[in-house]
Amino acid sequence: MKNLTQQLVEREAAGLYRRRRIVEGPQQPPMVVDGRAVLNFCSNDYLGLANHPKLITALQQGAERYGAGSGAAHLVSGHSRAHHQLEEELAAFTGRPRALLFSTGYMANLGVISALLGPGDAAFEDRLNHASLLDGALLSRARLSRYAHADASALSAQLAASKAQHKMVISDGVFSMDGEIAPLPPLAEAARQHDAWLMIDDAHGFGVLGERGAGTLEHFGVGEEQVPVLMATLGKALGSFGAFVAGSESLIETLINHARPYIYTTAMPAAQAEVSRAALRLLHEEAWRREQLRSSIHYFRNGAAQLGLPMQDSPTAIQPLMVGSASEALRLSEALYQDGLWISAIRPPTVPEGSARLRITLSAAHDQEQIAQLLEALDKHLNRRQSAP
Repeated sequence: MKNLTQQLVEREAAGLYRRRRIVEGPQQPPMVVDGRAVLNFCSNDYLGLANHPKLITALQQGAERYGAGSGAAHLVSGHSRAHHQLEEELAAFTGRPRALLFSTGYMANLGVISALLGPGDAAFEDRLNHASLLDGALLSRARLSRYAHADASALSAQLAASKAQHKMVISDGVFSMDGEIAPLPPLAEAARQHDAWLMIDDAHGFGVLGERGAGTLEHFGVGEEQVPVLMATLGKALGSFGAFVAGSESLIETLINHARPYIYTTAMPAAQAEVSRAALRLLHEEAWRREQLRSSIHYFRNGAAQLGLPMQDSPTAIQPLMVGSASEALRLSEALYQDGLWISAIRPPTVPEGSARLRITLSAAHDQEQIAQLLEALDKHLNRRQSAP
């Protein structure tokens, strides 16, 4: 058996060791983490809904009606009226016939890909796709090909060369570590030309992009015909928990019957489904949150440009500051934490070797004073430190 302790020692020496921090209280910009008061700039709570009073009330009322747990899988006794209503509301919101709830986005991706593809089929994935999408293709035992990042021409050439019985193109809608938006129209056209399905994981676009917050597909004006398989999560912009897949009647019925992570997993608590229903209503009632987030992104990027910070070209709430080495990213993250700013260091294997970064995420709950404090700290730890004699 491998020496696990030695492996961990080596991992720490390489700057790749991962540790958990303990959060006190709800998700919001001011937090207490490991006993220190900090400003949180690493949460995916993009609209600041995770601590919204209406979501808390929905959880309380849901628990009073349905209890604390669901008791079983959806196909046994765990599929409540709240789950069913949420699925119907998500289907209507995305403009699709059906939607299906999963406990997490990771499980949704494993379930969808392994249910729709098998040996003799082919999956074509962007090189920067989330790990869950890659794992889903590996689990399916289909042939996995990875095309150059956001390159529809490279994808088209790979599709043309494939002799697979069934083909599926799979991409993030917004890339979680880079903040870039995938070029959906050319990806959809490449898939159409080569008779392939297109699946989009819109975990980081849903709730944020588009006029109504319907995500990356609404941002580009593409629909079910171009993207027949849509996955999105409820635990990021919606401030809740879980995930869903939306598509045709036959797609959803296929997943109910063949997606193992759906069939063999206890359903999320019905009270949590009520939280997501409330969050979905808030997307309409409090549209100002998306505008506030866009304003904060603009303010931060302008400030970062004036300081000459090495930012990725991202139009979304995800603002990666490129560092390079894992150890330096870790050092900067810790220095900022000591100054009261919590920003995660993202290191391999999450990102390629040599591209470690600080993953700064903005929320509608941040104000300009907090963002100005972030910019001041980044200037201190990058620019002034580098220019010091």
